[in-house]
Amino acid sequence: MNTFTLATEKISPDMSQDLLDWTDRISTLAYLVAALLFILALAGLSKQQSASRGNSFGIAGMTIALVATVFKAAVQSANDPENFNDAWVTILLVAVAMLIGAVIGIARARKVEMTGMPELIAMLHCFVGLAAVFIGVNSFIHAEHTTEAGYEKFHLGEVYLGIFIGAVTFTGSIIAFLKLSGRMKGAPLTLPGRNLLNLAIIVISLVGMVFFILTGTEEADNKAVAWTILGVMIVLALALGLHLVAAIGGGDMPVVVSMLNSYSGWAAAAAGFMLANPLLIITGALVGSSGAYLSFIMCKAMNRSFISVILGGFGTEASSGDDDRDYGTHTEITPEETAELLKSAKTVMITPGYGMAVAQAQYPVAELVRRLRDKGVEVTFGIHPVAGRLPGHMNVLLAEAKVPYDIVLEMDEVNDDFADIDVVLVIGANDTVNPIAEEPGSPIAGMPVLKVWDAERVIVFKRSMGAGYAGVQNPLFFNENSDMLLGDAKDSVEKITAAL
Repeated sequence: MNTFTLATEKISPDMSQDLLDWTDRISTLAYLVAALLFILALAGLSKQQSASRGNSFGIAGMTIALVATVFKAAVQSANDPENFNDAWVTILLVAVAMLIGAVIGIARARKVEMTGMPELIAMLHCFVGLAAVFIGVNSFIHAEHTTEAGYEKFHLGEVYLGIFIGAVTFTGSIIAFLKLSGRMKGAPLTLPGRNLLNLAIIVISLVGMVFFILTGTEEADNKAVAWTILGVMIVLALALGLHLVAAIGGGDMPVVVSMLNSYSGWAAAAAGFMLANPLLIITGALVGSSGAYLSFIMCKAMNRSFISVILGGFGTEASSGDDDRDYGTHTEITPEETAELLKSAKTVMITPGYGMAVAQAQYPVAELVRRLRDKGVEVTFGIHPVAGRLPGHMNVLLAEAKVPYDIVLEMDEVNDDFADIDVVLVIGANDTVNPIAEEPGSPIAGMPVLKVWDAERVIVFKRSMGAGYAGVQNPLFFNENSDMLLGDAKDSVEKITAAL
């Protein structure tokens, strides 16, 4: 007889039940506090000025949630002498898994550059989707132990939907990762009848759910049918996730990242239903709804259809992007000549893009801004909603370099002001300043862009004359009022600052 058995023999059933009741109350209170902190985190992340505080709220909420969950499981295990050893082995394995995950997460967070953040986030979404699939399969295996009487069919529906959403998120996030990291071409996959193909997969999956619920209960004669249906659905959902994101053009990937963020949230909420964990349901709903709303805002800013994002094929209705037109010859300018131009300017606007992130030019750009403002030049930034590969990518980079928030403006705030700007510095942007977006039938037709060509002079910082991420040539480079400053953006900005 071990020490634990001796101890528990002295605890009456009433005392044991009281302990469990108090544990439930404490964990429920902790879940409420964590949920409140998550809401405050989202509120903080809505503005640059409060983003750091919002991030701290999120970290605190997740810490409380993890501690409360492990604490509740530990107390419940301690009150079950028959399964004491097995339960504590499980908790130990969970702790080891958390430790391994924390070590990997910290290592990746310390090493990843801001340019690699979009693909890292896509990969993290992938793990959320995969976790939802595993939880769903496990919940189906142990349905008779985890489901209250009378709710088995409802639980099977939760399992089916959770696995479906998780599988779509899993493969969709993998494709997004491959596109964002350059391991896969950004051009959209345009299969014949792609929308009908997506619709057929969804309809077949919904019909499969009905038969899965009917054949997956304990009273069913043969659960092998339910397992077959579940297996077919998983394959179809994996294919759907792959096709949905593969059909979206590379230039629209920031919206895809936001959309996958929403998918991962709903996958987490589904996992919460399967595990009967209210905090996971709340957290998943917060992530899913905020991601969907962010996608909606970005689609509205880009004049795209939100439904098209959800169904795939976003931005693929236009032509293939082959453009054989002769735009003429571009002109080039040196950093020293650019410095002289800036000296005589009264107003300067900077429109950054992913190239600034790749060159890690945000710090030299911030120093250039300080020099110009010290000379009395009015400097502002014009930020396109999808500049970079992630929503808010440019805002984070500029905040990191201590650029004042009040001079970092959104596209809608500056697009009518370019005619009054003396010099525009386009640093690493391409598709977001491409006038071809105003031409019907072009690959980026209808996408609102920064109308930098209306300024008196435009200086484009670029490594080469190649096309942008969307694979579309930019006539801006050949305009009479445009000059190309070719080379590494960081080096070019540093030379301009030195010349000033």
